[in-house]
Amino acid sequence: MTMSTALLTDHYELTMLQAALRSGAAHRRAVFEVFARHLPGGRRYGVVAGTGRVLDELERFRFGDEELTFLREHRVVDEATLAFLADYRFAGNICGYQEGDLYFPASPILVVEGTFAEAVLLETLILSILNHDCAIASAASRMTNAAGERPLIEMGSRRTHEDAAVAAARAAYIAGFASTSNLMAGHRYGIPTAGTAAHAFTLLHDSERAAFEAQIASFGAATTLLVDTYDVAEAVRTAVELAGPALGAVRIDSGDLAAAAQEVRRQLDALGATGTRILVTSDLDEYAIAALAAAPVDGYGVGTSLVTGSGVPTAALVYKLVARETASGELEAVAKRSVGKPSRGGRKEAYRLLDDSGHVETELITTGGLVPEGGVPLLHDLVRDGKVIGRESLAEARERHRSAVATLPLEALHLGRGYAAIPTEFA
Repeated sequence: MTMSTALLTDHYELTMLQAALRSGAAHRRAVFEVFARHLPGGRRYGVVAGTGRVLDELERFRFGDEELTFLREHRVVDEATLAFLADYRFAGNICGYQEGDLYFPASPILVVEGTFAEAVLLETLILSILNHDCAIASAASRMTNAAGERPLIEMGSRRTHEDAAVAAARAAYIAGFASTSNLMAGHRYGIPTAGTAAHAFTLLHDSERAAFEAQIASFGAATTLLVDTYDVAEAVRTAVELAGPALGAVRIDSGDLAAAAQEVRRQLDALGATGTRILVTSDLDEYAIAALAAAPVDGYGVGTSLVTGSGVPTAALVYKLVARETASGELEAVAKRSVGKPSRGGRKEAYRLLDDSGHVETELITTGGLVPEGGVPLLHDLVRDGKVIGRESLAEARERHRSAVATLPLEALHLGRGYAAIPTEFA
């Protein structure tokens, strides 16, 4: 049985619906927009991720007997609203930026159009997915850029909620991570999985040598041996003695990683294991990865910083009504005017303007139907008349991200806090 996502929402979404049904406004056409007023954490760009998950959860957004019984027993809404919810199916349109693409302040990364009643109910679900996944992907992109050609494995499952771990692995893969330790992410999304052993495996055995022998016997000389349980130099000697020069990799998980990697590289080369790779873990973030650029490191494992957005766990996205149907049937722009939280009304289109070298110059947001010459359209159909039409593979999103980052000016890749690398203009 497919589990409903209808109660993954806030109480006030349903009370707004009840009042709107009573006033008659619930069936007015409405346009909602997801955007960020700023990029949190002084980031230079954001990464769109989670759109595919939104489409999956939208198809499960149904109020069945269990959900309706809960709402009735807890007197959340009245019987007329429950009758509406029993037949609820989103029948509107959704367009948005494609996964893996970049966004900047005010970019309308998702536009939801339908009746107020059907569109308002999706606010919490959409924001909970996009705020998490965009934050993770934005952090992961910075880590990928810092790593250069060296691969990264996502290994943060033990540092977050079990479902968030799977979503984080998906977002990180879109942004360039090579693999994940999370088997559910591999099963659900086809992401490559990787992992060998933790310190507990070494400690279980009577000696480090016995642990290495067992691992090599099971997985062959190409395995990765964890060498910092006791003495690193002794562990490396034992590892090469047992596996020979074909030893796949060693992993260092503590200490001064740069200094340790230098010493381990010298030792491996002296022992003839010139092809053995060095992998490092231990609370890495984009800054630590960048600091290891000159070290003889062949790959990184990132956990806590990845699944927490490297200190920025939300993308600060909002879901705002930007247009509503008038009594005459026309769409009228509406916008908040509150201090510190203004929004721009009107149904929008978005384009990216590139210079002659193919680098991004401007994010152009239009409300009057203007189509700029040479502008790259950013909004794509995802749902049409309630039917999902915009699904794509993670491989496509991953390649889109790689291509999009290549269009950024170099200053966009700086890790220091700053302003958005690309200006957003309105026309």
